[in-house]
Amino acid sequence: MRLEGRRESENVEDRRGMGTGTKVGLGGIGSLIIAGLITLLMGGNLGDVLGAAIQTEGGQEATPEQEELAVFASRVIASTEDVWSQIFNDYSIGQYPAPKMVLYTGAVRTACGQGSAAMGPFYCSGDQKVYLDLSFFQTMDQQLGVQGDNSSLAKAYVIAHEVGHHIEYLLGTLEKAHQRMQATNTTTANRYSVRLELMADFYAGIWAHYEDKYFNSISDKDLMEAIDCAQKIGDDYLQKRAQGHASPESFTHGTSAQRMKWFKLGYDTGDVRRATTFQESDDTL
Repeated sequence: MRLEGRRESENVEDRRGMGTGTKVGLGGIGSLIIAGLITLLMGGNLGDVLGAAIQTEGGQEATPEQEELAVFASRVIASTEDVWSQIFNDYSIGQYPAPKMVLYTGAVRTACGQGSAAMGPFYCSGDQKVYLDLSFFQTMDQQLGVQGDNSSLAKAYVIAHEVGHHIEYLLGTLEKAHQRMQATNTTTANRYSVRLELMADFYAGIWAHYEDKYFNSISDKDLMEAIDCAQKIGDDYLQKRAQGHASPESFTHGTSAQRMKWFKLGYDTGDVRRATTFQESDDTL
């Protein structure tokens, strides 16, 4: 994905190395990370923290690779600001209030509670911020085998998905879904969660559509890597990898096929009116 020379966002809080949290140790707990990703990856609930071995992290200096990823993430957030501001204007929604992105190490305090690197990137509607521990990209590469370098669309998709939850918040979808989820049983709540996550995938595809339209920055190879990422973070894929079988009643983010479908639908159409995950039947979702 070509982002060289592009602006970096001013809506970034860098809390890395502040010595206030913990960092998940990747070595030796691959299966635990995969199990946690089943329910927590990309927008998981703050109350469900992965039970993994953790180690205290002080104020270690960032490596050149981490700095490269920080610049990349800042440019992606800047791109989402440009794209969604234009979409909000085109659809007469109003001015787009962009979320802030918080870079942190290990653990972080949020308006939604304590956040952890074990949860993967997440969005908190309480403070309208996207939280990202850059070590998650290492998890993508090493634990999931996601294709792409440090400036890949696959990694940008992860960030754009969380911004997708911000769009849901701004349009009122997130609050309505959470209210329904709190008033029902776990299985039904999971079904609402899947529809929220697939909608965020769709919005990530919308972003990618206009990012490429405005800047001609996405190649066919980039797109295939992003779709590969969507496939490898499907609930069925992760559950089969972690426990040898899938349990559909426990799905919270959607199957690989669904995640690829909705991301690609957003990318192919660029039409925000197609965000119909809550109108679809289980068969057509």
